[in-house]
Amino acid sequence: MIEINNLVKHYGTKKAVNDISFTVNDGEVLGFLGPNGAGKTTTMNIITGYLSSTSGTVKVNGHDILEEPELAKKDIGYLPEQPPLYNDMTVIEFLNFMCDLKKVRKADRKPMLSEIMDMVKISSVSDRLIGNLSKGYKQRVGIAQALIGDPKILILDEPTVGLDPGQVIEIRKLVKSLSKNHSIVISSHILSEIQAVCDRVVILNHGKVAAIDTIPDLSRRLSGTSKFLLTVRGDGDDIVSKIKMLTSIQDVSIRRSEGEYYEIEILVSNSAKTDPREAIFFALAKAGYPMLEFRSLDPTLEEIFLSITG
Repeated sequence: MIEINNLVKHYGTKKAVNDISFTVNDGEVLGFLGPNGAGKTTTMNIITGYLSSTSGTVKVNGHDILEEPELAKKDIGYLPEQPPLYNDMTVIEFLNFMCDLKKVRKADRKPMLSEIMDMVKISSVSDRLIGNLSKGYKQRVGIAQALIGDPKILILDEPTVGLDPGQVIEIRKLVKSLSKNHSIVISSHILSEIQAVCDRVVILNHGKVAAIDTIPDLSRRLSGTSKFLLTVRGDGDDIVSKIKMLTSIQDVSIRRSEGEYYEIEILVSNSAKTDPREAIFFALAKAGYPMLEFRSLDPTLEEIFLSITG
């Protein structure tokens, strides 16, 4: 869907983007991360055609963003960190104006805008001035303008910045629903949001790609093992013994006990070809030991990010 090859951007003597290459796959939600000054916004601006690169290429559905800008941009919907809104327009006036810019046929506008406004839940404020809307509604209008023209790719730069927790949850749900029909690149400093919605992440540091993978695979690579915490009722020593008998188990230890309840920490080798949780469940169920909790203790995205970027 998007192919980025050997992308470089100079600002004078400073290399803001230094030989970046990655792809965004069809139907994927890709998290785009990095500390301030890592080159995220510059890269996003190059992908959208707002900036030109010093060297390297960006192709959107096979169209080079510099050589075929109109065809490439037709497939991109972009929400910058500061939504490009006109405060003296009503919501519907602004969206019709965006239809003009994107050359949407007049016959197609009314049903398309009605569907988009329902999707992002701004139909009730369609006749209000944008300048009088809350921050959350302004973000929704910004997402609505990005959806005009039915682009295959959405690029969202800090879509939840400045929102309260309730609004953040609503935007997260919206991104999840949009991912069914769009490829999405999302940049955010709220790493828990990235972890909740993204299939893969790209982490930039000092203008270079420092890591690119799924969050579970990055976690396993960082820690060298997968770690789980199990809360179970029964004979602690026997439980440990039965888990140790399973393949791929590296270590098992009782972390805490309270009567017949045990918190058991399990280390699994990253060379394991299968997820061990199913085998653990069946082994303990067969022995009659009920599990109350079974969760991963692998590093969070925040811990991965800090480890990679220093």
